Amino acid sequence: VRHLLDTLIDIAPPPPGRPDAAGDVRLLEAPFSALVFKVQANMDPRHRDRIAFMRICSGRFERGMRAVNARTGKPIALTYAHELFGQDRTVVDDAYPGDVIGIVNATDVLVGDTLYLDEPVRFGAIPTLAPEHFVTIHNRDPGRRKQFHRGLEQLDQEGVVHVLRRGDEPSPILAAVGPLQFEVALERLSTEFGVTVSLDPRDWSVARRVAGEDAAAVRASRWGEILERADGTQLVVFRHEYGLQQLERELPDIALDAMTAR
Repeated sequence: VRHLLDTLIDIAPPPPGRPDAAGDVRLLEAPFSALVFKVQANMDPRHRDRIAFMRICSGRFERGMRAVNARTGKPIALTYAHELFGQDRTVVDDAYPGDVIGIVNATDVLVGDTLYLDEPVRFGAIPTLAPEHFVTIHNRDPGRRKQFHRGLEQLDQEGVVHVLRRGDEPSPILAAVGPLQFEVALERLSTEFGVTVSLDPRDWSVARRVAGEDAAAVRASRWGEILERADGTQLVVFRHEYGLQQLERELPDIALDAMTAR
């Protein structure tokens, strides 16, 4: 495996500069910046850690440096940085554009966040496919209510599933591109949070992102229903493609985006 990886390094092109949200390219020589593309909790069950994986986009990373999270505007200390290979971890002292490292216990970092030093930058959101499968999830143990909600929040932040709400319904709704994501969510809720749940399928199969100012018009229509994510993102869901087509004919000026973003 090592020989194969070394060969890939030899033939792979060098990392290019990355365009920011405005389309301007962040040069490799610019001060440190990185894009968080994955968050994973409890990779080490003994420590209940949370690792934010990020790709260095420009400049030099140095362990212990303090960067700024472009989403929150708050500084973050990058004290514990690891390079992961399978189950093996190696402490990283420095890293350069193209390198992928994991920041341990970066509690206020989410998928899609940009970290930078000195020169502010914000990279575009990471797109994901719109979900096609929906279930209502019920907590079967009232005594573990806190663990239930903490587990759903963690799975939502990691992007394992989308956790949505429909109006005043008490039970959350999980949305996924494929049903296997629900199996992963149930297994992690059970093993990591000690929660027993049940799922009830919903009959929606098509979803589109809708802007907040257009949601009222969609609610007044009979063709779609609005679900909302914790970050305020609103999805209009349909039982079939026919409902989507009818809404587009009825409200031609409303933008319905097939991609969601993190």
